[in-house]
Amino acid sequence: MSLSDMSPADLLSPVAAGTAAEAATSAEAWVRALVDAEAALARAQARLGLIPDEVARAVADVRLDPAELAVRARGAGNPVVPLVAALREVAGDQVHLGATSQDIMDTAAMLVAARVRGTLLADLDRTAGALADLARRHRDTPMAGRTLGQQAVPTTFGLRAAGWLTAVARTRDRLAGVPLPAQLGGAAGTLAALGTTELLPLFAEETGLAEPVLPWHTLRAPVAELGAALALVAGALGKIATDVVLLAQTEIGEVAEPAAAGRGGSSAMPHKRNPVLATMIRSAALRVPAYAQILFASQAAGLDRPAGEWHAEWQPFNDCLRLVGGAAETAAELTAGLEVFPDRMRANLREELLAEYVAGRLAEREGRAAAEETVARAVREGRPLGDLLPEEDRTADGPATAFGVDLADATGRAPELVDRALAAYAGKEPE
Repeated sequence: MSLSDMSPADLLSPVAAGTAAEAATSAEAWVRALVDAEAALARAQARLGLIPDEVARAVADVRLDPAELAVRARGAGNPVVPLVAALREVAGDQVHLGATSQDIMDTAAMLVAARVRGTLLADLDRTAGALADLARRHRDTPMAGRTLGQQAVPTTFGLRAAGWLTAVARTRDRLAGVPLPAQLGGAAGTLAALGTTELLPLFAEETGLAEPVLPWHTLRAPVAELGAALALVAGALGKIATDVVLLAQTEIGEVAEPAAAGRGGSSAMPHKRNPVLATMIRSAALRVPAYAQILFASQAAGLDRPAGEWHAEWQPFNDCLRLVGGAAETAAELTAGLEVFPDRMRANLREELLAEYVAGRLAEREGRAAAEETVARAVREGRPLGDLLPEEDRTADGPATAFGVDLADATGRAPELVDRALAAYAGKEPE
C-alpha cells in the first residue's frame, strides 16, 4: 500500500489495521461486492431465460477503480449508478435489468457483512476456546473480587474468565443467528420491471444470502439487527479488555498481556509495558454503540425509498464491521497469550475481604446482627479477623489459606459456577 492509497482509518484506528476485517471492508472489497451483486442478478435472470448467459460472465470479470467510482458517485448520491454505466460499457444494456440502485447496494452490504462475519466468528471461537482454558486452569485460583474499585469478597480467577467466556459465547451466537438477506425489489419494491417473483429466490441463491419475504428498501431491521449484534459483541470484548487493563495496573499486577517485540512501549518511558491490545479493543468497544445508534435511527425511513437514512447507514455500517472484526482478532491474540500470576493474586488479598465469610461463621453461634457487629468492630480496631473464629475453625497459613481461613471455603460457590459456565459452553447440562 502506498501513502496515497492509505485510508485515515488505517492510521487512526489501529485496532483493525492489518486484520482480515480491514481487508474485507476496504473500498476494493465493497466494489467487489457491488460487482458480485450485479453478477448474481445477471446469473439469476439468465437462469430464467431473461438475458444471455454471457452477460453474467462478462459482469463477473469486470474490475473497477474505487477512487474513480467514488468521485462519479457524487452525481447520483450513490456508487451504483456509475457502476452500472461502467458495467454496461463492457457487458451491454442488459446489465442491471429491472433493478434499482438500492437493490445492488443493500445486497453488496450484506455480502460484505457475510464475508466479515465468517472471519469474525472464527476469531470469537478462538477467543472463547482460550477463555474456557483459562477458566478451567484457574477454577480454584483465589483472587480478590472487587466492587466499585474496592476489594469486596474472595472469588477465583476461573470465575472471572468464565464470565468473560459466557458473554463472548452468548454474543457470538447472537451474531451468528442474524439473517443477512439479499435485496431485490425494483424502483419502488413492487418487482414491476423485473417481471416475476421467481427471480427473488434465485437471486438470493446466487448471492448465498438469505431470501427476504419482501423487498426491505425502507424496512431497515436487517441492518439495525446486525448493528445491535455487533454492538453486543463489542461490549463483551470491551469488558474483557477493561478488566485486563485494571488487573494489569502496576499496583495490582495480577495479569499481563502476551509479550511481543516492540509491543507496549512508550515514547517517553522506556520502563513501561502498556496493555496495548486491551486498549485497542476498548477503543473499538467505545465507538461501535454510537455507530450502531445511527443504524437504529435509520429505521425511520419514509414511504418506499429512503432520502438520507439509507445513505447515512453506509459508513457506520462498515465501521461497525471493521472495528468489531479487528477487536475480535485482537481479543483472540490477547486471551490466547494472557499471562496470569496466581501468587500476585494471593499476595493482594487483604484481610478485610474475609469479613463476610467470618461473619457468616460467627452467625452460626451468636446470630447475624451480633456477628456483623463483632466483625465490624474488629476491622475498626485492626484485629485479625481469623482470631475471631473458634480454634477448631482456624487453619495455618499456606498455599490454600490466608489469615487463618481456608480460601476454598471463602470463595463460596465460585468453582461450581465455573463448572456451570464450562458445561453451558460445551452444550451440556450443568451437573
